[in-house]
Amino acid sequence: MTGKLICKTIMLAALFAAGHSHAEEVIRLGNLKFAHFGAVSYIKEIAPRCGIKVEEKVFAKGLDVMQAIIAGELDVGTTASEAAISGRASGAPIFIVAGFARGGARLVARPELAIKGIRELKGRKVGVTRGGIQEVLLMAQLQKHGMSADSAPGKDVHVIYLPFADLNQALMGGNIDAMMQSEPQSSQAINRGFGSEVLKPYDTPIGEPVRTMVMTEAFYRGKRALADKFMRCFVEATRTFISEPAIAEKYVREVIYKGQISGADFRDAIANSPYSLDVTAEHIQITTDTMVKTGVGRMARPPLARDWVKTDMLDSAKKSLGVK
Repeated sequence: MTGKLICKTIMLAALFAAGHSHAEEVIRLGNLKFAHFGAVSYIKEIAPRCGIKVEEKVFAKGLDVMQAIIAGELDVGTTASEAAISGRASGAPIFIVAGFARGGARLVARPELAIKGIRELKGRKVGVTRGGIQEVLLMAQLQKHGMSADSAPGKDVHVIYLPFADLNQALMGGNIDAMMQSEPQSSQAINRGFGSEVLKPYDTPIGEPVRTMVMTEAFYRGKRALADKFMRCFVEATRTFISEPAIAEKYVREVIYKGQISGADFRDAIANSPYSLDVTAEHIQITTDTMVKTGVGRMARPPLARDWVKTDMLDSAKKSLGVK
């Protein structure tokens, strides 16, 4: 074999190895198990046709996603906005790059109590998950009505902190009087008759809270071509779930929840937490300010949204796919 042929063979082998390595590079995605997080889960199903490979790890709550990012275990994560904000304040090297759902909270009470408004929570036990956007919304509602709250008895409202998965059982068992709950659990409580809606808590400065997709700074800056592919795949997955709700329902009910939620549960949940794409620095700043005002998160140095909300990649993906 001549010297030139040997060199050419070595170069071709190196190019093949590099191409193969790039094709096999895995994007590590952290996600939560909620109906409105379903389009994000769907990314891994369509990833091969996007030219990427995605491995999803499901966490119990957004703060767990942030801890995994800080530990270097994830490239992309999905959370409610408050977990992203708290994570950034704690030094997580992340950018918010998109939104993927709106709303997703509901104040639900035991039907026999006939609670119709926030003021009627006085003297009651109200369940919520600590650190979630539901806690931010609950505290904002109570502040709006001049009411106090604490996890110890003695305030206007006795707050009982429980994981999302335990709130419904606590309401059903009469251990709490009301709960600020996520979806589809709040819809399940209503549809199964042990809860009744008091309100959807969207009349504070936050409005409908946006669920946020975050990327590590290293992934956003250091693997831009791969990150761009992932973002286009996210936009495609979300567009599919919005335009073809039957696909969304089938995937969420059968794949994510293994038949544990009904069609009515899913449809009611998504009516209160529709899939979306967008997020603004203004919305994240208002949410940050509300967290400071209500004391949720207890951040020593709240981050400025304009420094870490980066939607250029999303804008480019939407444009390339013809999505408004």
